[in-house]
Amino acid sequence: MATTSVSGGQVGRSLPRLEAREKVTGRAEYTHLMQLPGMLHAKIFRSTVAHGRIKSIDTSAARKVPGIYAVYTSDDVRKVIPDPYYGPAFHDQPILAIGKVHYVGEPVAVVLAADPHVADQAVQQIVAEYEELPAVFDEIEAAENKILVHEELKPAGTFADLKHLKGRKGTNIALDFRLRRGDVDKAFASAAHVFEHTFRTQKVLHLAFEPFVAIADYRNDSITIYSASQGPSIVRTEIARLLGWPENRVRIKVPYLGGGYGGKLYIRMEALATAMSMLARRPVKVALTMEEQFYTITKHPSTFRIKSGIDKDGRIIARKCEVWWNGGAFADVGPRVTQKSGFTASGPYDIDNVSIDSYALYTNLTPAGALRGFGIPQLVWAYESHTDMIARALKRDPLEFRKQNLLRDGRPQATGMILKDAAIEKVLDRIAERLNWKQPFDRGKGVIRRGRGLAVALKAVISPTTSVAIVNISADGSTTLYCGTVDMGQGSDTAMAQMVGEVLNMPAETIRIVPRDTDVTPYDMGTLGSRSLFHMGHAVRLAAEEARAKVAALRRELGEPEGSNAPLADLFRKKYGMQAGNIVGTGTYKPDYVPPDASGLTPNATPFWMVAGSGVEIEVDTETGHVRITRLINVADVGKPINPKIVETQLSGASLMQLGFSMFEKMHIDGGQVTNASLADYKIPGMHDVPLVMENETVDTTQENGPFGAKGVGELATFGVSPAIANAIDDAIGVRLTELPLTAEAVFRALRAKDNRPLGDE
Repeated sequence: MATTSVSGGQVGRSLPRLEAREKVTGRAEYTHLMQLPGMLHAKIFRSTVAHGRIKSIDTSAARKVPGIYAVYTSDDVRKVIPDPYYGPAFHDQPILAIGKVHYVGEPVAVVLAADPHVADQAVQQIVAEYEELPAVFDEIEAAENKILVHEELKPAGTFADLKHLKGRKGTNIALDFRLRRGDVDKAFASAAHVFEHTFRTQKVLHLAFEPFVAIADYRNDSITIYSASQGPSIVRTEIARLLGWPENRVRIKVPYLGGGYGGKLYIRMEALATAMSMLARRPVKVALTMEEQFYTITKHPSTFRIKSGIDKDGRIIARKCEVWWNGGAFADVGPRVTQKSGFTASGPYDIDNVSIDSYALYTNLTPAGALRGFGIPQLVWAYESHTDMIARALKRDPLEFRKQNLLRDGRPQATGMILKDAAIEKVLDRIAERLNWKQPFDRGKGVIRRGRGLAVALKAVISPTTSVAIVNISADGSTTLYCGTVDMGQGSDTAMAQMVGEVLNMPAETIRIVPRDTDVTPYDMGTLGSRSLFHMGHAVRLAAEEARAKVAALRRELGEPEGSNAPLADLFRKKYGMQAGNIVGTGTYKPDYVPPDASGLTPNATPFWMVAGSGVEIEVDTETGHVRITRLINVADVGKPINPKIVETQLSGASLMQLGFSMFEKMHIDGGQVTNASLADYKIPGMHDVPLVMENETVDTTQENGPFGAKGVGELATFGVSPAIANAIDDAIGVRLTELPLTAEAVFRALRAKDNRPLGDE
């Protein structure tokens, strides 16, 4: 629905984040810092083999360590939770390993003690014996189903498109999404040129600076969980299901998060903390170390085979995409990544004939789940590198080749849905303008060579999802907002307050946002996939509008003249004879959605399209392969920004995160064991890695069905960074890398191979 703004003057302000003072003064509360009376600390004994049957677990020595309260295994867990399997898509993940282990690092036993250091010491005394089984780590090998990670598939029932997999055996494929539009084979047969390439992405980590943590407090046949969670409503639902309880006996409280990026979605530590608290009958805290994050949840590695047919005029007439997603040992939300990202695998281009196959696969690695971009960065890496390679092969300017083939408003996307409010061309034009694309470019000389590259992308926001909000105006006129969106640093509290202030014509700074608490704040599907500003924004707007309508009705009831602006506190006193009463507005938002048919086609795949791109200028040292990014430009279509300054910081933060994934971040794995599970060995971007010049901006657009013309921004600048850099490397030195990360070693090896001097020949 189209919405219009009132003259509240709050939307469009670059208001500093409301929680900033608490954070910079160190007063902000985080779950990692919380203590409860009588609380025990849980430390986890983890599997040391990638795949194996558990023959025995000897906890006797651990139990004798002074100060140990208890040591528990899955046998104990099943005394309080008979069927202790969970997962958003499949009920495939046990609270503690049952019968066998599926990856190195899987939780097998837990030690409880009042002192976490004592618990750590006791964990070292546990000994487990395994019958090792063959393991599979590569997604392509997993698709051959020669080594099975799970004997049988157990869909959770949450997602309709997975129900057909219930009870299926003999497979590692957790979802096989298929899209067919037009006649791809016929189009390829008529093409003047056909290009096919394969691209790979690596296993990387969310690495929030606040590791995973939860505190469970079981008492009086109810459970209260304090958690660093991006989705408290979903956690409440899943814990209630595990326990067989009504939701009103489960309470999830969420203080501030020290980052999330998708890793803190769904159940992480909450189920384990719950089971431990129920067994111990005391509050239990499960707080992971930085190293343990490497054994909890990661980004999906992927292999993407892409084939395009081009006609004699340079138009893309056919595209075939095959994507294999390495989901690790448990499916988590991988099937959603497989489908929701999969149907945009053909890119932001107008292609009549499209074939997409997208597979979610089990392997014996740390599970993979949602990570900023929800699969799109892996896809864009491939299709925007592929697009540049085609342009160069055809001796076409990469910008002009893209512009000739861009998908524009009014045309059908691969799903058949008509594109609307997606400023792909505006974004691409602005990147080119900022790069001075048509002007001469200094390509360097000697050992230092320069290049530039660009990329543009399209994403469909996840759908259908629901958000609920409550706006409460107190008797003194002050206003409180209750919503489930978790502010983990993205500034959502500030944006929501601005929307309430816009409707009610009051300063956003005066509006209080209630901390997330499922006993108090209403349902929200989760803070993920750049959905919150749009979905919760609409719910907040509707709640504020209902409250405003009730204020207007009260004015009429009290005989206030038309246009009266008597203070709200005066209205309450006039109504009740004292400072008393409330006005409460509620809002619920769930967009329309049509599930894909058997061909993967749907007229309504998403409530809005996300569009962004990046441009880079680089220098390559041809003697070392070192790539220096001298300029990084991020341009996005966010509709009308609610808070322009926060939008800018979201763009810069997302692009720097993707810069790390592009240039050096990678989990190194040997036989299933992560060999660089520390910040000493796993490099993330530092100050010296920040581009010398970084520019972030939005194009002037309006999202017609968005709240105040806006839409989400959190993931956008992750899309184009990787291919833009690879395209610039090719532009600078004429070598093409097809696997991430783009390390100096990879560049140097490619240079030597180009000169027919591969390393090792000396």
